[in-house]
This record gives sequence, structure tokens and C-alpha cells, in this order.
Amino acid sequence: MAVVSGLVRRPLEQVSGLLRRRFHRTAPAALQVTVREALNQGMDEELERDEKVFLLGEEVAQYDGAYKVSRGLWKKYGDKRIIDTPISEMGFAGIAVGAAMAGLRPICEFMTFNFSMQAIDQVINSAAKTYYMSGGLQPVPIVFRGPNGASAGVAAQHSQCFAAWYGHCPGLKVVSPWNSEDAKGLIKSAIRDNNPVVMLENELMYGVPFEFPSEAQSKDFLIPIGKAKIERQGTHITVVSHSRPVGHCLEAATVLSKEGIECEVINMRTIRPMDIETIEASVIKTNHLVTVEGGWPQFGVGAEICARIMEGPAFNFLDAPAVRVTGADVPMPYAKILEDNSVPQVKDIIFAIKKTLNI
Repeated sequence: MAVVSGLVRRPLEQVSGLLRRRFHRTAPAALQVTVREALNQGMDEELERDEKVFLLGEEVAQYDGAYKVSRGLWKKYGDKRIIDTPISEMGFAGIAVGAAMAGLRPICEFMTFNFSMQAIDQVINSAAKTYYMSGGLQPVPIVFRGPNGASAGVAAQHSQCFAAWYGHCPGLKVVSPWNSEDAKGLIKSAIRDNNPVVMLENELMYGVPFEFPSEAQSKDFLIPIGKAKIERQGTHITVVSHSRPVGHCLEAATVLSKEGIECEVINMRTIRPMDIETIEASVIKTNHLVTVEGGWPQFGVGAEICARIMEGPAFNFLDAPAVRVTGADVPMPYAKILEDNSVPQVKDIIFAIKKTLNI
């Protein structure tokens, strides 16, 4: 009671100041946004910004998308902007490429990139080469997007990573987001780009929430294509990855930091054009390199990184051979225990890092 009566006797300004200090001790919780929501937000903003942008693919409209990435867009923009297609990838990819040549900006969704094999002639021969073959007169501003790489329990025909496939082709830009910030910034940059862009998402990441920084909430937020991001600073070894394995690399780095090993983790974000400068600068600092990817080892993204490091100035700074962590060189098995042994796990990354450091 004495405390209360004392507060009553104080001037009102002092009391309100005391209460104000107490109520503002806790920082506001960071906004959490899933990768699915970030993609939806990015497409929504670009559809609203530019009437030339439209989305087409299987079940993207009335069903809200097979993975609900396009939820609510059909109701907002209608049949002319959000278009359900027949199950014919070659057909609707061809329509999308033709629309891009005619001046529109299509977003062509493949229900999974495994099905893009049905349309690969449209992607490689029609979209990727036309700007070059027309002497720079005919751009093809199109985005091919959808889930890529291993999911869970869908076996050999639905579990492939196409980063190396599409990254091999001149004329394409290829991006591979990991978190929500990547997803929104890259989808918006891809839609605005005048070149064909392949956006390789990951089904297992769609429902994962990430902290969404305030700058990413802006309608003007873009992530430049061709620029990697250092997700964790380190001094002992450089670990380079893209898509879902970036999270595994950060988990491995957290475990190893308790043993005194500081890993620098680089999220590539873009496969083509590859930001080799960021990787080189990191390798020159750490003197060691491990690459991590979910795809097959032969002619993969990691193989390209290792070759570029060997051919460039960072090679002379390596204190040990670079090591690749990849998916197993087999078609994806259906059995869960075999599937788990066919894709990189945190323990595999830790083993490769210790091997490289000779620990």
C-alpha cells in the first residue's frame, strides 16, 4: 500500500514515464513468414504492379496451386491473369514462351520440375536461345518456377535436382532460394528480368517459417540475380550451398562452433550466373572449401564451383583439396532409410568439413 500511495503522490508525468519504461522492455517479436507465403506475396505484388504479368500452370487457379503457392490470386485477378492449363507441359510452356515473345510477362509453373522434362525443348530451344538468335531484337521475359529436388517418399521420377541441367545452358538465368527472404526477392527480380529465368524452389521448404526482415516487407524489395549471400561468417572453412541444404550447413556450423571450428556458410541464391567472386574471397580467407548440394555428383553445381576455384586466383590459397557433399549417384530409392542415405544430412557435412580440415 505504501508503494501505491507513493505513486499516487508523484507527479503524473513521472508515473506515466515509469509505466512506459516497464511496458517497452520486451522487443517486438520478429515477423515470421513461410516460403510459400513469401512466394505468394512476391507474385501478388508483381501482378498488381504490371498488368502484363500473368500466371499459368496446372491447378494454379481454382485449386490455389498444388502446393497452395498461388492461394487467393485467382479470386483477386480472375481467369485472364491466373490460368489453369491441361496436363500438357509442352503445350502450356509453349503458350507461355509465345506470350513472352509477344510482350507479356508469364510465370509458368511446373507442378514439379521433374515434369519440365516434358517441356525442355520450349525452355532450352525456344526461351533460352531466341534473344541470341534474333540478334538482341526479341527478348523472352518469362519465369519457369516450381518445386525442384528431392521431396519425401516420391521415389526416382519425382526427386531430381535440375540445378546443373538448367545451369548448363547459356541464355537462361537460374535461381535457387532457401528462405522466405530469398523467395520473395528472387521471384520479384525474376519477373522483372527481360531474360528467361528458371526458379528452382523446394517442396519441403514451402511450409517452413523464417524471420522476415522489415526491408523484405516492402513492395520494392528485390534480390539481385547473380549475387550470393554469406549467411554465417567464419574463418576456418568455406561451405557453399543452395536451396534446402543451406539450412543443413548452418546446423552443421552451429555444431562445429562448439568444437572451435568456425564455418563461413554461403547461400548461393543464383546458380547461373554464378557469384564466383564471393566464393573466391571467402576461400582466400579460410583456405578450405566444401560444397553441398542435393543433386547428383557428376557434372554438378559443386563440380563447377571446384573447377572455377581451381582455375582462378583462390586455388593458390587452398591448404587442402576441396570436398563435395552431394546426393548419391543413384536414382532416388523409395524406402525411407535408403532415401535418407541418398541425400546429404547434417552428419555428412560435418564429416566432410572435418575431413577437409584433417581433424
